Amino acid sequence: MAATLAVGLMSGTSADGVTAVLARFDGTRVETLRQRTTPYPPALKRLVLDAASLRTPELSRLNVALGEAFAAAARRVIGRERPEVVGSHGQTVWHGPNAAPPNTLQLGEPSVIAERLGLPVVADFRPRDMAAGGQGAPLVPAFDEFLFASGPLRALQNVGGIGNVSLVGRGRLWTAFDTGPGNGLMDLAVRLATRGRRHFDEGGKLARQGTPDERLVERMLRHPYFKKKAPKSLDKDDFGRAFLERHVELRRLPDALATLNLFTARSIALAYAGFPQREKLSEVVVSGGGALNPVLMENLQRQLAPVPVVASDVHGIPVMAKEALCFAWLALRAWRGEPNNNPLATGARGPRVLGKIVPA
Repeated sequence: MAATLAVGLMSGTSADGVTAVLARFDGTRVETLRQRTTPYPPALKRLVLDAASLRTPELSRLNVALGEAFAAAARRVIGRERPEVVGSHGQTVWHGPNAAPPNTLQLGEPSVIAERLGLPVVADFRPRDMAAGGQGAPLVPAFDEFLFASGPLRALQNVGGIGNVSLVGRGRLWTAFDTGPGNGLMDLAVRLATRGRRHFDEGGKLARQGTPDERLVERMLRHPYFKKKAPKSLDKDDFGRAFLERHVELRRLPDALATLNLFTARSIALAYAGFPQREKLSEVVVSGGGALNPVLMENLQRQLAPVPVVASDVHGIPVMAKEALCFAWLALRAWRGEPNNNPLATGARGPRVLGKIVPA
């Protein structure tokens, strides 16, 4: 891939807002030139979080409103540059890889983005992989293999609303899948306990004040998802409000968050137990909002010792930009007609060119 500029747009299951990056790709080198996360206005965020209950006209309006939000976020990082293409993941409002038939829905109308920016846009990456028999997720492992395959064995762990991991190195991707909850359960607990006045446990401050319930953690780890074999992926509601209310009492929020924080770390460690060549793992590289939670990082270090746990910044990948960088790369591949999925990660029948292209 010759040196070129591309924009990546991403909004995760926590619906915090749109992360936009302007990146330069040169061979296997990726340079983040500009990065910015634009929070959703409160009314738009409420609609996103309630999307599953919206009627069709409201869902259609939300699709266009999100397209405008994604376009505005992209414009802020583009400046005077002229990138080759924009890759937009969109906002996932439903992901059902095990439904009949398998289906997924990401909103954020790419025609709006292309019209506002005057640039080609690639979006809606998941359905083609699902049509080819895959889970449509996780998509980041293809990017992880591109970046890290030539190095030692590493676990690339993203902790957004949902956790996902790629085991990469020694020439290949070995396995990849969603590990379980990421920040989603902790964020939901904060929103419910504060009645929407707060949205997350900033810096893990509340969790640090609490005491985790070890027996409750063990009980939550009996969820059947953790026994499934890869490839496997999650919707945010798989570990959502019903799960939280069934297991966790929110009256003492610090204790609840300490418990959920430890549960998230243990679920990640449990996912690693079956890794091939586990004993040769050189490090765990964490990206996503979870990398900014010191309590979670400490829990991961304890659960995964003696393997070092580091933030992705160490490798020049800003922790909050990795997924957006991935969608810039996926878009470049699609724009050039090159396969951009990894069948080992998703379970698809073979390499496919994912994404729908809207010309400039």
